[in-house]
Amino acid sequence: MKESISVFLKRLSDILEFVISFILTAGIILLCLRVAGAIYKIPDLNVWPNYEDLLETCFNLIIGVELIKMMYSHSPQTVFEVLLFAIARQIIIDHSSIWSSLVGVCAIAVLFATRKFLFCNFDDADKYIFHASAKAKNIARLLSIDLPYSENDTLEEVMLDQLKKENINNEIGACVYFKSFGLRIAKKSDGKISRIEVIRAIH
Repeated sequence: MKESISVFLKRLSDILEFVISFILTAGIILLCLRVAGAIYKIPDLNVWPNYEDLLETCFNLIIGVELIKMMYSHSPQTVFEVLLFAIARQIIIDHSSIWSSLVGVCAIAVLFATRKFLFCNFDDADKYIFHASAKAKNIARLLSIDLPYSENDTLEEVMLDQLKKENINNEIGACVYFKSFGLRIAKKSDGKISRIEVIRAIH
């Protein structure tokens, strides 16, 4: 029951994020059309007093687009891109002092170092823990995954069968992988598997 509620709330939040992303997309499209319609007015100083105003507007639109990508694609890469454009905008638009520009450059360097050394594949996954006795067909339907099972197989039976095929020891932390998800033994009681974690890739 707890797992079902967790999945329901996750899907509800995904729907709300989609709606917000759609609203933001519509707003950005309208603003892009507005900017495009004002291009011929660039020589008019009352509309575009200087080049930096146009540059700032375009940067804001780009950051908005990256924010939309971050909302529908929950990955470290999209967060990285949003932060990168936001910092780059601050460096290029703001000319308050050389020290603020230096801090911005250092921040970008830290972002690139973080992406190179700290990003990993498991950052892009949803994880759910189920009772080992749960029916495999119910889990497959609940999470929309292609879980290999017979009609009355439990999650434990699917896990044990795959462990046997891959010649992996039946112990806590043991993992088996499928096309878009994986199974991991999360807990054992009296030598038997009691909890299994389903790791589902977001993309």
